[in-house]
Amino acid sequence: MDSRESGEGDIIRRRRECDDCAKRFTTYERVEEILPHVIKKDGRREPFERLKIITGIQKACEKRPISVETIENVVSQIERVLQEGGEKEIQSTEIGTKVMEHLHALDEVAYVRFASVYRSFRDISEFMNELQGLLKTPKA
Repeated sequence: MDSRESGEGDIIRRRRECDDCAKRFTTYERVEEILPHVIKKDGRREPFERLKIITGIQKACEKRPISVETIENVVSQIERVLQEGGEKEIQSTEIGTKVMEHLHALDEVAYVRFASVYRSFRDISEFMNELQGLLKTPKA
């Protein structure tokens, strides 16, 4: 029915309609590029999975005024940086840090939510230290 490129031209969004039931749906097409393997905190290695980052960001942004398109753009930017880096492996902590940087600029509540899970705060004092650091940081 309709096809459009994303802002950077790396994704094609297509509106389609099923010939059998006439239901409309959207598909997104992107060039599959080689991404580094992720080294987990326990030393395991696994392939990069875009969906894991999307899921984590969606949980952090739950009930916040952040669109799915914005989340997709954040993940696309992180993927692009990883691809341009050319590394064969990357620490999961580096990916988490990149997500936190984007969330910090996007929404402070989502940032704190993500940080609380990502950094595994052991008690309220660690959580409060993060909040105090956030309050001291000037907004972009």
